[in-house]
Amino acid sequence: MERRSFFKAAAVTSIAAAAALTSGQASAQDKKYTIALVPGLTTDAFYITMRKGAEAAAKAVGVTLVFQGAPDFNPVTQVPVLDAVIAKNPDAILIAPTDKTQLVQPLKKAADAGIPVITVDTFIGTGVYQTGGGEADFPISYIASDNVLGGEIAARSLAKAIGEKGKVYVSNVKPGISTTDQREQGFKQEMAKYPGITVLETQFNDNDANKAASQLQAVYARNSDLAGVFGANLFSALGAANGVKQAGQSGTIKVVAFDAPGSIVDNINAGLVDMAIAQHPAEIGYFGVMAAYAHLTGNSIPTAIGTGFTVIDKSNLSDPKVAKFIYSE
Repeated sequence: MERRSFFKAAAVTSIAAAAALTSGQASAQDKKYTIALVPGLTTDAFYITMRKGAEAAAKAVGVTLVFQGAPDFNPVTQVPVLDAVIAKNPDAILIAPTDKTQLVQPLKKAADAGIPVITVDTFIGTGVYQTGGGEADFPISYIASDNVLGGEIAARSLAKAIGEKGKVYVSNVKPGISTTDQREQGFKQEMAKYPGITVLETQFNDNDANKAASQLQAVYARNSDLAGVFGANLFSALGAANGVKQAGQSGTIKVVAFDAPGSIVDNINAGLVDMAIAQHPAEIGYFGVMAAYAHLTGNSIPTAIGTGFTVIDKSNLSDPKVAKFIYSE
């Protein structure tokens, strides 16, 4: 997604929320809306935190929130859940698609049934919606962190931690997941600005922390001067951190994690992870419900709404203003 339009959308987020709370509220008194939130998976702290933000918004505007998802991040398990949600005919669907291609047609069923679709955290197609072209532009909005920027922030943080020299790599899940693809993209784009840093081949771990740990040790065995690793999601980061520990290189090989559940914080305190790039999932959930409500009550909403990041490390972990961005367990 083009960065400028994303942040422009972020600037009008408050307008969308205000519209939902004011001009749309009177018409809502005549109808009780139901909004469904389908997460990438139900057990992850990121989505648990997103749900809490969505619940706060639902309470504020008096809508019913239905939270229903699969236990793992997989289109094979998510599609049946989505089908079940569509069958209940909610007034709007918020969803974190688990694949940017495989979820297009399943979500098209919702749109064809007259159910507005908003994607949260992840997207389908290119994530650029309402263009009038392409088979995946039908969602009315995409609400998420700017994941390219998140990858860039991770790169700058890691570059500083390793003195702008050495070898690094990305520990990622698998190709085809919109968010982690973009984080890797942003990381590599930013690292290209540091001539003293070599970015090695990405290691894909299929969301298996044990595999990520083994890959870290294998990469280190081939590159004794390995200086750092960027874990593009929770399990990638935790696995890489464990691999560093098993290799006896804690504190020498720097680990930057994307996302900040309690387990990452424990690793920061233990010195296994050097820093975490925290998204603001509660904001994503909150603005998701507000945007859906605004649309349902006749207000226009931006096609993209961006939320922010907070970099967490040992130096600011105890700051309440920073600690509030640690995800709920």
